[in-house]
Amino acid sequence: MKVQVLGSGCSKCQVTARQVQEVAATIGVPIELEKVQDPATIVAMGVVGTPAIAIGGKVVHSGSVPSREKIETLLRQAG
Repeated sequence: MKVQVLGSGCSKCQVTARQVQEVAATIGVPIELEKVQDPATIVAMGVVGTPAIAIGGKVVHSGSVPSREKIETLLRQAG
């Protein structure tokens, strides 16, 4: 499954990307992680606040670093 972390590359975006990878590995969900830092692409996807997470091209979280529990829920729902 394709998971995108959208943001400028700031520390919060880096933490979000790392947590997504760790949670996916922990629950055994294979993902293809892409970090999207292009502002035009982020805006085109309708993101107002970063970091944001998109799964399968659909934004499922934005504006904060999600908890590990929320990430797990998002990945399980998408899988």
